[in-house]
Formats: sequence, structure tokens, C-alpha cells
Amino acid sequence: MKKAKKTFHLLTLPILLLGALLPALGAEPSRPLDEMDVARTRYVVDAVVSPDGGRIAWRLADPRIPGKDDDGPARLPLYVTTVGPEPRTRRWLPRDVRASALAWSPDGRWLAYLAKRGDDEHTSIWALPVEGGESVRLVSFETGIQAFDWSPDGRRIAFVAAEPVPQERKELRKKGFDQEIFEEDWQPHHVYVVDVPADPLAPDAEAGEPRSLGDLPGQPWHVRWSPDGTRLLVDLSPRPLTDDRYMFRRLHVIDAGNGKVLAKIANPGKLGHFDWAPDGRTVLLVSAVDIHDPKEGRLMAVPASGGELRDLLPDLADTGHVVTFSVTNDGTILWLADVGVGSRVGRVRPDGTGMEVLFDSTDPVFAGMSADATGGRIALVGESPTHPRELFTFRPGEKAPRRLTNLNPWLAERRLGRQEIVRWKAKDGLEIEGLLIHPVERKDGERVPLIVVCHGGPESHYRNGWITRYATPGQVAAGRGYAVLYPNYRGSTGYGVAFSKADQGDGGGREFEDVLAGIDHVVAMGLADPGRVGITGGSYGGFFTGWAATRWSSRFQAAVMFVGISDQLSKVGTTDIPKEMELVHWLTTPYENLDLFLDRSSVLHAKDARTPLLILGGKEDRRVDPGQSMELYRALKFWGRTPVRLVRYPGEGHGNRRAASRLDYNLRMMRWFDHFLVRGEKTLPPWELSYPLPGDEEE
Repeated sequence: MKKAKKTFHLLTLPILLLGALLPALGAEPSRPLDEMDVARTRYVVDAVVSPDGGRIAWRLADPRIPGKDDDGPARLPLYVTTVGPEPRTRRWLPRDVRASALAWSPDGRWLAYLAKRGDDEHTSIWALPVEGGESVRLVSFETGIQAFDWSPDGRRIAFVAAEPVPQERKELRKKGFDQEIFEEDWQPHHVYVVDVPADPLAPDAEAGEPRSLGDLPGQPWHVRWSPDGTRLLVDLSPRPLTDDRYMFRRLHVIDAGNGKVLAKIANPGKLGHFDWAPDGRTVLLVSAVDIHDPKEGRLMAVPASGGELRDLLPDLADTGHVVTFSVTNDGTILWLADVGVGSRVGRVRPDGTGMEVLFDSTDPVFAGMSADATGGRIALVGESPTHPRELFTFRPGEKAPRRLTNLNPWLAERRLGRQEIVRWKAKDGLEIEGLLIHPVERKDGERVPLIVVCHGGPESHYRNGWITRYATPGQVAAGRGYAVLYPNYRGSTGYGVAFSKADQGDGGGREFEDVLAGIDHVVAMGLADPGRVGITGGSYGGFFTGWAATRWSSRFQAAVMFVGISDQLSKVGTTDIPKEMELVHWLTTPYENLDLFLDRSSVLHAKDARTPLLILGGKEDRRVDPGQSMELYRALKFWGRTPVRLVRYPGEGHGNRRAASRLDYNLRMMRWFDHFLVRGEKTLPPWELSYPLPGDEEE
């Protein structure tokens, strides 16, 4: 165990975030949004309110500017907003420190976080004194710490980490024996408990030696102390693999002293946030209803001794999904839910009584929530059709949340297309909801090109917020005269359990017909030109895109596919989530139902393709193997009946992280649609791009 070291941190660097909440008086939007605007857009990642409600710690996604900064993922600087009559926000860490897992100490005197900084060999637990001073390495370990929690008295920390690699194995690796035994040679993870000093800044302050709680019946991911400090709530999966984490994490109550399993909580499927009720007799969790439920979304309560789970919000099962919750000292549960394209915040007691909706909102909408110890202040991460995610605060009794930050004031100078909620009837009569961005400019009666943007998952959905990103055209396309439709087809979350299950075993079937019906609806509105329709999406949305460009090629004139699925058979054999595909998506396997998986593979319909298709993806993707892109590219080249291009990003996985990769993607996507939908070209555009880099001038 290393002695805790003290490292200087930046406590008093103010940034101009507060007080610029409205566009300047008289300001006139100058132009529409473009790709470089998307590249520099900042947003709040998450927020955690202090126990007394006086401070909110939050992380900012601060993208690197291509051509100006060194390439890489967005920086994640840590800020703290002091809430009061005149809120003040300051940066608490240097910009290059990537803090995560923010957690206030129980007394509110320290803000702990995970980071690898200084001479750390692995991720350690660091802590900041809220009254000012130095950043302290609170706990370090021989491997990277993945998750942690303070004990109620603040004198112990429980954390999750892999056990150290044996020295013998290290020596063998040095000699070249570095072979991988697939899905077998992982290092076991353990829960450790360590004593921490009452005052980490004291000259002789030093954390104790971490002690393992031994071999638990599975691999731990997170840990939560019981209110009396004697037990731990831990989620365990059979192995530390992605598929196991998604599908087979189950809660266990263990003794904090010896690691003995005291109770097993039989959550029946996917698991979200979990915590204790203040009396220590009840466990609260966001859970799926069964192993086939696509999304954890039910707020459940269960005795800490084990037993039957009870849904605290049964009426929400038909209309929405719980995102997260916070528990106050008196046992009140404050919860955030997705309801359609909007958000709902409410409260309820652990016994299901006292249910109250505090507010519903479709503008703004919220993706994260944290409450103080009394429930008197709630911090929210929210967005709207006119701005990305910002920091909000809300006090029960107020009419609506109050926005505290304005991270992109330059957006007031951009002309945005109107975004509206639209609904239409599917082929079988089911009501489908989506979002429609209108073109910034349009002549009366003019029909415009339409781009359809399909979400991944399919256990996901679009909220009525800021839906313009590097891989979703949104306002950039609207500024060029397009309409842009974001459908929440059957299988989407936010509409209850039955709706999210309605596409199972039928990938590309009725769910895709919902998309086609949405296109027909926008055409019937007199807005879209049915002869100029494009489609794009990533992951499962990429499957939809390849499916549209082959099986439904007659309906689409251009397509941009990102990390998409083209061969359902080989997808099962190469992905890191085969059990989720079986139990949630298809309810069968290609080894049992080969014809279904072949029929729903775009490579098998490539001979019918007449839609120009741009295929893009990361070369290191483990979720959707890069071979999926290659298969469809080869099939389309074989038939030679439509333009196709394959773009691969070295070092990127299931989505682009680096600034240059993101800008390149955005530029190629928009050029593809402009080339084929607007100019009506029939052959490929040049493969090279001209990048609008800013150089070294000030933004």
C-alpha cells in the first residue's frame, strides 16, 4: 500500500458559465449550424449534489478542436457549482485530469473521484477538500480501482478491483508467452475494504492496508454500504465479461467484515442503479421484469433478507422507464423516468405509498439526477431542442427546474430548425412517436429531402432534446434544407415494457415498417419529397440502414451506415453480447433458426440494392465486428449495382471517440447526402475531404 501523496490542484479557476442563460438582447442568429460547430459543442456529463445541497459537482465534456488541439477524446474537467442566490462555478481540477465516479463523503467535507494522475500506475481514489487545499490520493492499489463507496461514518471505503497478476505470469509474459485464452484467462475481481484517516491532510495521515472479502459467488461490479455500516450490497456476475454484466448481474448482501453472503436478491434480468433504504431492511433497485426484458426500468423494492420484488410504480410499466433514483434520509425515493420523448420526476416511499409526480417535461428533458440528503435540492442534467446537456437544479414545490449553466453561448448566434413531436399509425395500427426537425429555410409548398435517423439498441430512444451529434445530422442537415426524422419505433424504451418487447424475434420486420410509416407520414404532411429520402444510424440503427439500402432499396436514395450489422448469423458468432442477442433481441439463435437469421441479413439482399451506401466503423469494434461492414461492402461490390464506400477508423471501437475521427465522420455523412439526395449524382464523390480546420486562431 502506497502512502497517500498530496498533489496541488486548481481550486479557484472561474469559468464563465453563469449569468449568460439567455441570448444577448438584440442578437440576431447569423447562420445555421455546421460540422465544426458540432465538433466544439460542450455538454454536462453527470452531476452529484453534496449531502447538504449547497454544492453540485459535475463533469464537462470539453472536446478537443481538430486542427487546434492534439487529437484525442474530449477532456472531462471537474467543476463545482456553489448553489445560492448568486451561484458560482469553478473548475476544481486541471483540464487533463479525467475524473470519474464522483462521490461526496458522508459529512460533505470531501469530494472523492477515480483518476490516474501523478505517479499512479493504476486508477486510484483521490479526494478534494471542499474548503480548499490540495488533492489527496486517498487509496491506491496494485490494479486499477473500478468502483467504490464511502462507509456511513466516512472512516472506511469499500472498492472493487481485479486481483494482482501473479509475478510468475508477469515473468512469462516478458519472455513472450502472452497468448490470450479467450474468455478464460481474465483476472478475478474482488471487493476490498480499507480504513481511511479522518483527516487525510494531516501530516501522518495514511490509509490502511486493503483487505479482500474473499471469493464471492461471482465477479463484483459495484458496492454500496448499508446504513449501519455492517453489510455491503454488491452486484455479481458469473464472469467479468460484457455479456455477463448486461444479462446476469444479481444482487447479494454480504457481511462487510468477512464477506459471507447473507442474502441473495433475485432480480430477474438486467440491473440498473441500486441502493439501501435508510432503515437497512429494504433494498431498492431499478430492474427488468424478466430475463427477456430489453431494459431495466422498473423501480423495485425487496427485503434485504431476500424475497419477492415489488414494483413501486406499477402504473409506469405501461408508459415509461425509470432512469435512476436517489434516497433521502427519511426514506423518500426521488426518481427520474423517461416517459415517451419527455421526462418525469417524482417521489414515493419504499412501501409504495406517497407516490407523487413533481413535474413532467418535454422541454427540457433530463438524463441524470442526484438529490441531497433531505431531498430539498435535486441536481439534474438536462437538454432541449435548442441546447445540449446543461446543469439544472430543482427544489420540490417549484414549478420547474432552473438552468444553471450556458456552456455554448454561441448557439444564440445560430439559426436552428423547428423541432416538433410527431405521431403516426403503424401498419398494424400501433401509435408510433418520433421527433421531426424542420428545415431552417423552406419555400411555401416546397417538398424537401428527408433524412431518417434510426437509434441503436434497439433498447434505446430519442428524447425531445438536443439530437444533433457527429453521427446524427440533426440541425446541420436542417441548415442545408433537409427535414430530419427520428422515429421511436416499436422496441424503443420510454414507452413501457410491452412496447419495448414488441419487436422481439422480428428484427427488421414490423419495427422497420414503423419507420416506413413515419416516412409516409412526413410525406403526407407535404414536407418530404418521397424521391429524396436518406437513412442513417449506428449499431442497431446501422442494421436498419443496411436493411434499408438492400431489402427496402426502392424507398431510399442514399444511406450512411455506422458500425452496423449486415449478417445476423456471423454477428452472433463474433459479438461480445451473444446471450443478450438470444434472450432479448431474437428469443432464439441462428443455430436453432437459421432461416430467420439469414432472411434478416442485408448481405443476403445485396443483389437488390440500388441505394448508394456509405459504410463507416471502428477497426477495434468488439460489439459489432468490423467484418460486418466488410461483408456488406464485398457483397455490394460483387453485384456492382450501386455506389458503395467503406471507411474504417484505426483505434476506434463501437463509436468514434477522437475529435478528428468524429469530424471526418460528420463531414463524410453530410457530403454523401448532399451528393446523392440534393445534387442527384449517380457515381461516387472523391474519397478525399477538405477539412475546415481553424488553425491556431481564437474561437
